Amino acid sequence: MPFVQIQMLEGRPEEKIKQMIRDVTDTIVNTLDVPKENVRVVVSEVPKTHWGIAGTPVSDIPGR
Repeated sequence: MPFVQIQMLEGRPEEKIKQMIRDVTDTIVNTLDVPKENVRVVVSEVPKTHWGIAGTPVSDIPGR
């Protein structure tokens, strides 16, 4: 049973996340030739204060 974990910054619209789950599932089904019912996708959204780039929280980076 394929299990996909995706971590990303918070803030994207719910519909975009749903579409990503559908698209990732379809890709796994087509690539691995497994039934859609066997694919699991977990999306974890991380607050921008908890994600750092070059030692700086994303929440402190202008334009992010």
